[in-house]
Amino acid sequence: MSEQSTHISQGATTKLRRELKARHLTMIAIGGSIGTGLFVASGATVAQAGPGGALFSYIIIGLMIYFLMTSLGELATYLPVSGSFSTYGSRYVDEGFGFALGWNYWYNWAVTIAVDLVAAQLVMGYWFPEIDGWIWSAIFLFIIFMLNYISVKGFGEAEYWFSLIKVITVIIFIVVGILMIIGIFRGAENAGWHNWQIGETPFVGGFSAIIGVAMIVGFSFQGTELIGIAAGESKDPGKNIPKAVRQIFWRILLFYVFAILVISLIIPYTDPRLLRNEVADISVSPFTLVFENAGLVSAAAVMNAVILTAVLSAGNSGMYASTRMLFTLAKEGKAPKIFSRLSLGGVPRYALIATTLVAALSFLSSIFGNQVVYLWLLNTSGMTGFIAWLGIAISHYRFRKGYMLQGYDLNKLPYRSGFFPIGPIFAFVLCLVITLGQNYQAFLSDKIDWYSVIANYIGIPLFLVIWFGYKLVKKTHFVHYRQMDFPEYDENLNK
Repeated sequence: MSEQSTHISQGATTKLRRELKARHLTMIAIGGSIGTGLFVASGATVAQAGPGGALFSYIIIGLMIYFLMTSLGELATYLPVSGSFSTYGSRYVDEGFGFALGWNYWYNWAVTIAVDLVAAQLVMGYWFPEIDGWIWSAIFLFIIFMLNYISVKGFGEAEYWFSLIKVITVIIFIVVGILMIIGIFRGAENAGWHNWQIGETPFVGGFSAIIGVAMIVGFSFQGTELIGIAAGESKDPGKNIPKAVRQIFWRILLFYVFAILVISLIIPYTDPRLLRNEVADISVSPFTLVFENAGLVSAAAVMNAVILTAVLSAGNSGMYASTRMLFTLAKEGKAPKIFSRLSLGGVPRYALIATTLVAALSFLSSIFGNQVVYLWLLNTSGMTGFIAWLGIAISHYRFRKGYMLQGYDLNKLPYRSGFFPIGPIFAFVLCLVITLGQNYQAFLSDKIDWYSVIANYIGIPLFLVIWFGYKLVKKTHFVHYRQMDFPEYDENLNK
C-alpha cells in the first residue's frame, strides 16, 4: 500500500459523515417497516384473527413500537452512534450482551437481504417469466451494493424515494377505501360494518389467533429501529431524531391501523384469497383486491411495481444497517479491525463487501438446491428483530435508572421519553410473550414436532450461546448502575 493510500485509510477511519437530513430520517423511520408485511401478509392477519383481532393486534403492537422508538430516541439522541443498541447494550447491560446483539443483528440483515433478492425475482417473474430469476437477483444485489458503496447520501436519497412511493401508495389506498366505504366508489363487494358482523364475533380464533397474528404483525414492523442505526450519520441528531420519533405514532396510526381497518371493512375475512399471502401472487394482495373492487383494472400491475419498490427498499436498508453494525463492532474491537476502515466518502466499504458476500452466499444456497440450509439460515435470523427490540427496552430501562441514580438532571437529556418506566417494561413483556409464544401450539400436541420447534426457536439459544460464550472468554459482568459511564452531552459535537 502506498504512503498516500495508507494516510487516506487511516485518516478516514476517524468518523462517519453526518449527511442524513431530517427528511431522510423521517422516511427511514416509517419506510423501513412498510414492506411486503403490510402490502401482502396483512390479508392473512384479517383472515386468521378476524377484523377485530387483526385491528387489535396492529394497535397493540403499534403501541409497543411507539414506546420502543421513544426509548431508542432517548438513547440515540444522547449518544448518536452507528452501533446503536449494540453499543447501548455493552454500556448499560453487559459487554457480552452488546456483542451478541450486534452480531445477531448484522447476521439477521445480511440473510434478510438474500430473502429480498429471492422475493425480487418472484416479483419480476410477473412481467418477465421467461428470464431466469437469479439474473434479477444479481442485478438488484449490484444496484443495492452501489447505492451503499458511493456515500451514505446515496443510501439516504434512494431510501427516501423508495419510502415515498410506499407512503403515497398507502395514502391513495386509504383514500380510495374511505370513498368506497362511504359509497362514492361502488365496488364489486359491499363495504361497511356488516363485514365485521359475519359470524358470532369479529375476534375469530380467540387469544391464540391474536398471538399468532401478533407475530406476523411484529415482523411487519421490523425496520423502524433503523433510525437508531442512522443516528451516527444524521445531521443534528439532537433535533432530527426526536422529530422522527414524534412522527412515528401518527404514521403508525395512519399507515397500519387505518389500512387494516379499510381492508377489514371492504373485504370479508372469510374471503379465501386473503390467506394466500405469497409475494409470488400479487393478485391476492389485499391492496390489489381493494383497488380492483374500486374498478382500477391495472391494480395488480401497479401493486407489483410498488411491492418491487418495497423489496428493494428492504434490501437497501438491510445492507446499510448490517454494514454499519459490522463497522461499529470492528471499531469496538469485537470484529476484525479491517471492517472499521472508511473510504474518503465515509463509507465502511470493507464491511459492505463482507455483508454483500454473506447475502450472496445465502442467496446462492437457495438456488442450488440447498433449500434446507437456506431455511435454517432464515429461521435463525427471524427471531433477531425481536431480540433487538428486547435489547432496546432493557438498555433504556437500565440507562435511565443509572442516569438518575448517579444524580444527573433529566432535564439535560436532549430528548426524554415520557413513558418511562411503563414504556420499556410494556415493550419488554410483550416482545417476550411474542418471542416465546410464536409456536407454542407445537408443545400442546400429543407428539411434539421437534424439528419445527427447533427451526422456530433456534435464534434464542444462538443468541444466548454468543452472549455467554463472550462472557466466559472475556470474563465480563453486568454493568452496575454506579459504574455506568455517562459522557457529557455536547450539542455542538453531535451536529
